Amino acid sequence: MKIHRLARKELMIAFAFLIPSLVGFAVFYLIPFVQSVLLSFQDKGGGGSLTLDNYKDVLTSLSFQKAAANTFWFTVVSVPLLVVLSLVLALLLNQRVFFRDWLRTAYVMPLVVPVASIVLVWQILFDWNGAFNGVLMHFGQDRVDWMKSDWAGLVIILIYIWKNVGYNVVLFLAGLQNIPDQYYEIASLEGAGRMRTLFGITLTYLTPTTFLVILMSVLNSFKVFRETYLVAGAYPHDQIYLMQHYMNNMFLSLDIQKLSAAAVLMALSILVLVAVLFRTERVFRSFME
Repeated sequence: MKIHRLARKELMIAFAFLIPSLVGFAVFYLIPFVQSVLLSFQDKGGGGSLTLDNYKDVLTSLSFQKAAANTFWFTVVSVPLLVVLSLVLALLLNQRVFFRDWLRTAYVMPLVVPVASIVLVWQILFDWNGAFNGVLMHFGQDRVDWMKSDWAGLVIILIYIWKNVGYNVVLFLAGLQNIPDQYYEIASLEGAGRMRTLFGITLTYLTPTTFLVILMSVLNSFKVFRETYLVAGAYPHDQIYLMQHYMNNMFLSLDIQKLSAAAVLMALSILVLVAVLFRTERVFRSFME
């Protein structure tokens, strides 16, 4: 009986500490999202009747289709590149290499630098009078308007990778350091090569960390709007016109119903993608076991 009372008391204390966070989450996230869902089904005229016209208008909008396609392809291209590069860097930094501590600090620095400062650096590099165009002119080539050409997508991918690679490297390093050294010693005694050790031990035991990195990378790919907006403005090149640009323009035009419908569709897409990732992880983990 005393054990049950003690457990109940600890549960109440834990809940009391969680109340401020739960209230903040409800006020700033949950309640506004529920209101957005309700607004997405309301008539624009304000009559109070429920309708699906907002979703129909959004799905048939060429701007929405372009933004959704660009966001999809950005995620498909940038996330695998980021995950692979982060894994390679983590494997390198996990070894005894020269300037290892300095390199770890360098990769983490973008996480603590404000977004505006990051964008300023990239503007200096890719501006019409920027560093890269200066190099091109030095070798007798014409300048390139990077953010208003087909190169704009590549620039945004580079910014995204540079901004998030440090966080993923930290996660991979934590996963690598949790792998017991005895496994590598046994593999070495049995004559296993580097590739066999990599795929049989390292990548196998990094499976939970890899899925976490993929999940965080996917979520962060939907937050690249800040960098894109600061570099290219509200109406960027067609190749980097993302879902957040579409919703931002709907907000500026005060079309709240369509904005809410687009936000709900985006939230559902993220939810489905996260569910697929978790299902894939369970299937893969059961297969490995």
